[in-house]
Order: sequence, then structure tokens, then C-alpha cells
Amino acid sequence: MIPLEPPVDISRDDAAAEAARELSKPVYDQAGDSLISRAILKVLEWISDLLDGLVSPTSDGDAGLLMLIGLIVLVVIVVLWRAGVLRTTRTSAAQTVFDTDKPRTAAQYRAQAEQEATAGDYAAAVRSRFRACIAELTERTVLDERAGRTAYEAAADAARVVPELRETLQPAADVFTEVVYGNRPGTPERYATVFAADEAARRVSTRALVRG
Repeated sequence: MIPLEPPVDISRDDAAAEAARELSKPVYDQAGDSLISRAILKVLEWISDLLDGLVSPTSDGDAGLLMLIGLIVLVVIVVLWRAGVLRTTRTSAAQTVFDTDKPRTAAQYRAQAEQEATAGDYAAAVRSRFRACIAELTERTVLDERAGRTAYEAAADAARVVPELRETLQPAADVFTEVVYGNRPGTPERYATVFAADEAARRVSTRALVRG
């Protein structure tokens, strides 16, 4: 027989204090990016209310321990959600840059992105501007016309041909994937990251393609 470990002893006050410290962390202020994350916050508030009730004389340490374990599990869910692990529900094969086999020109995508950014729709602007970037690289023969590339594949392929592009393309690929496929909100800052990649694509010299 394997001896059982002694039970963990946690007081009502300790459980409530630990919950209060956990719920005061900034991660919960930042977890409102979607309906699901807001629902998680509601559950955390409910747990907090339950823990507040542990100060009553009828509560015991076992109840406090169970509530604290439940809180820790929800903390893990929030952290994973913020990290994007739980948000991305589609396979990488479906996370392509273009949703058509006949993409528009870089200039067309760029004009669309500027209109969307002016209207404050930064999620759409991120999508259109990154597509403009990849279309630009294709038009300048940095990338071949291969359908079905993901943002990461496009960034990696372009960086292999022109390594100088890696610094701007990789962050832009991250932003595109997070916003378009990960339910992250579009923001001016994220749009600026993709804008910088598109500008780098426009400035790249085709002479860099000739390498010994």
C-alpha cells in the first residue's frame, strides 16, 4: 500500500487572501479580447465571491482548498488563452495568407488596407496590409506564385531569399496570424508592425536576389 500524503491545511483567511492576490494581477485586466475571455473573467469573479464567503464561521479549510484549486485551474486557462494556445482552433494548413487562388495586386490590397485603417477597422487593415506585403514580394519575384502559403511560410521563404527582410516579416507574420486566425484584436500598433513589413517589401532591391 502506498501511504497517502497528509492533507494540505489552508485556512479560510489564507484562501481568500491568495485569491485576492491572484485576481489583482494585470493579466486579468488584459484578458478581455473576446467573448470567451470575458466569460472566463465572470467565472473568476464568481470564484472570488465564493472565496469571500469563506470568512463565515460555517466555512472550513477544505472548502477553501477546493476553491483555490479551482481558481488555479482557471488562471491556467486565462494564461493559455492570452498566449493564443486556446484561441487558434484551425489547423495551420488552413491559415493561409490569401483566401483565393487569384489574389489581387499589392496596390489593390494596400489601398483597401488604408481605407480600413482610416475607418478604424484595424483587424481588417492588418489582413489586407499583410496580403499587400506578400503580393508585393511575389510581384518583385522574391516569392514565387505558390498558393496556400501561411504567413509564417511566406516570411520564411522571403527571408531565405533576402535575409534582410526577416526582421520585419517575422513580427508581421505573428501579428497577421494572431489577428486573422487567433481572434486577437486589431490595433494601431499591430497595424504599424504589418505596415513596416509592407514598406520593407516595397523598398527591397531585386539586385539582392543575385547571390553567389
